[in-house]
Amino acid sequence: MFKDISEIMSQEFDGKEVSIRGWIWRTRSSGKIVFATIRDPSGVIQVTVKKGNLPDETFEDAVKALMESSVEVTGTVKADERAPGGFEIQVSGFNVVGFAEAYPIQKDQSEEWLRENRHLWIRSRKMTAIMKVRSTMTGAIHEFFRKEGYYEFTPPIFTPNACEGGATLFEVKYYDKKVYLTQTWQLYAEAMIFSLGKIYDMSPTFRSEKSKTSRHLTEFWMAEMEAAWLTYHDVIAVAKDEIKFIIRKILDTNQAELEFLKVDTAKLEVMIAKDWPTITYTEVLKILKEKDGMDIEWGKDLRTIEEEAIMKHFDTPVAVVEYPKEIMAFYKPSMETPDAPGPVAKCFDMLAPDCGLEIVGGSERDTDINALIKALEEEGEPVDNYEWYLDLRRYGSVVHSGYGLGVERVLQWILELDNIKDAIPFPRTMGRVRP
Repeated sequence: MFKDISEIMSQEFDGKEVSIRGWIWRTRSSGKIVFATIRDPSGVIQVTVKKGNLPDETFEDAVKALMESSVEVTGTVKADERAPGGFEIQVSGFNVVGFAEAYPIQKDQSEEWLRENRHLWIRSRKMTAIMKVRSTMTGAIHEFFRKEGYYEFTPPIFTPNACEGGATLFEVKYYDKKVYLTQTWQLYAEAMIFSLGKIYDMSPTFRSEKSKTSRHLTEFWMAEMEAAWLTYHDVIAVAKDEIKFIIRKILDTNQAELEFLKVDTAKLEVMIAKDWPTITYTEVLKILKEKDGMDIEWGKDLRTIEEEAIMKHFDTPVAVVEYPKEIMAFYKPSMETPDAPGPVAKCFDMLAPDCGLEIVGGSERDTDINALIKALEEEGEPVDNYEWYLDLRRYGSVVHSGYGLGVERVLQWILELDNIKDAIPFPRTMGRVRP
């Protein structure tokens, strides 16, 4: 019976015979002995193959087997401080399942070249560690919402209208019609909350943004929630609890991966024990002016440079609320506040410390049908396309709110990744649709 490598890396198996299977991660030979490091999804271990302990033909196979050859190995586990992980296998059986050709990925290759060969690079220990943490994260999102009594609702990917602005829509030929890839589940979620009350989902999202930055993808995953009877302040509290739950789950599950990726876990532990502040957009401009000498005109959206600057003053995520209504999507309700020179929206963005990444965005949804019609007309959207959405205001509408959490953005922040493209298995950007 084959064992996972991580299972046998303990004193309990010292001196015992085991069988493992996996792929050769590193190998070198001195002619009479082969030192190979074998990897499987759980970890790596060194194996030592000595000439004379195996039939000559089997030993020659071990010598010839290159990096990424698939193998089955039997032998005795021995504690050895010199070996990776402190243990090795002294081999008594070595079967090459599939000989690999010379592996194209070596040291000192560019990030772009590695993305061109992503189908092979995902085998790396770095990408394996990231994908394990990603799996924990997505599982935590499901666990959090189900624990809180939310129902999972899956929306359509093909949609007839825009939600976040027509400029970022991907147009698709749908038989004899023109439709779009979804920007968000929101409009459909608003319909479903009148049935299920509290819902969540995690699904792909598409934005045709003309951006080549380290924080943008054209296809990414959003974990979204929507709930009847909740205000935007209510869902801000939900978002803070969700992210803390995600971090706690990763800290409890992925210590080995976090250590390999050199993540500062102590900082995360301290962070989730604190209260996370909520401040207004207007207060952000004041802080930036007083502390950073950045004089931002009220009414301008915050750019990356401003988001990075403001988050240098905080050591936890911050919910920034009440952005100017004029720069917000049509469905966000407007209100007046004493500290703002113009109408603001009942909305929020959550920004992450250190990097200033926007990791969550949400709002209340406008229940005033006339205000919605006016906003659609001002944006140049054909109101007839939204009649089904306006029906939600005609039949018993109530205050309701929701948000979207960017899975890759949160993962990039937690793991301190330089580029969001490493937070997803096969990134899609302006210039990349392969492999």
